[in-house]
Amino acid sequence: MDKRDYYEVLGISKDASSQEIKKAYRKLAIKYHPDKNPGNSKAEEKFKEAAEAYSILSDNNKRQKYDQFGHQGIGGSGGFGGFGNMDMDDILKGFGFGDIFGGGFGSSGRRGERRVKGSNLRIKLSLNLKDICEGVTKKIKVKKLIQAEDVSYSTCPQCNGTGQISRMTNAFGIQMQTNTTCPQCKGIGKIITSKPSFSDENGMIMKEVTSEIEIPAGVSEGMQLKIQGEGNEGPFDGINGDLIVVIEEKKHEELIRDGINIHFELYINISEAILGCKKEIPTINGRVQISIPPGVDNGKILRLQSKGIPDINYSSNKGDLLIHVNVWTPKKVNSEQKKFFEININSKEFTPKIDKNQQSFFEKIKDMFN
Repeated sequence: MDKRDYYEVLGISKDASSQEIKKAYRKLAIKYHPDKNPGNSKAEEKFKEAAEAYSILSDNNKRQKYDQFGHQGIGGSGGFGGFGNMDMDDILKGFGFGDIFGGGFGSSGRRGERRVKGSNLRIKLSLNLKDICEGVTKKIKVKKLIQAEDVSYSTCPQCNGTGQISRMTNAFGIQMQTNTTCPQCKGIGKIITSKPSFSDENGMIMKEVTSEIEIPAGVSEGMQLKIQGEGNEGPFDGINGDLIVVIEEKKHEELIRDGINIHFELYINISEAILGCKKEIPTINGRVQISIPPGVDNGKILRLQSKGIPDINYSSNKGDLLIHVNVWTPKKVNSEQKKFFEININSKEFTPKIDKNQQSFFEKIKDMFN
């Protein structure tokens, strides 16, 4: 009988990602595992079929050959072969799922060399625009789990330190070994022999510690930084978890951030627009004086290059400070001022002269967002 298409077996599309392939196989492996379907020959075939499909599609080289030549491209057998007396847990572990039918702590290392990893911590850190532009070192206080002093432990007598209990089963005439998490040590391979009374069941206590963290220039609102090893300690001399720092950006009173650029709204009066003037404006590093040219138009954008924020991905690339000129029109004028404008209302100097090469307001907005 012809083999079914491997993508069809796993119920995925041909452009499925590696994560989608793994997720689909895991679902089928749990559903058709012999322990869950004793005496069910159809479940056994489904289990083998899914395992064979995953063995090909999870390997980039084999998958490429299969996509190009079909089953013949990988020798027709799928490169997986029969199960024989294989350890079903080893099959699953070989596909990157670990002990999917067990529980216990997250751990690393080979069987018998398990180390428990502590959980991650998550904090929010508020930064002002100057800190974001320049990068900053922050000292923060966090409460985390650490191992108490005077804690001792020994190898678990029930699993002999492996963290698993093995048993043999006979399904469909095939001898299979399945492993489950040890109920006494919960998969760690060690048990507490003595600990302080004020510590938890794993000999851990809560303590406030001070950590120093480096924040790179160019971070933005919502960005998450992972500080490796600064999370909760792992029980039984395990591996420390990580500290996840979520960036919160404080709003500046005058400046507005837009990616790596910064915007400032500058307001001047009609006289200043006609005659030109000097204005003091804020920047990230303090206030500076700029010159406004005579006859400046309302909506004109002046650019101060490299006065913005560094690109976090390319440190040599830095944004600009964009100054938006707004000409303010007075709502009331006195009689002398009114007379001046009445005299000049039809003057050729006051007649609008449109430069066809000059960008319109809408074009400026479009360029700004692009």
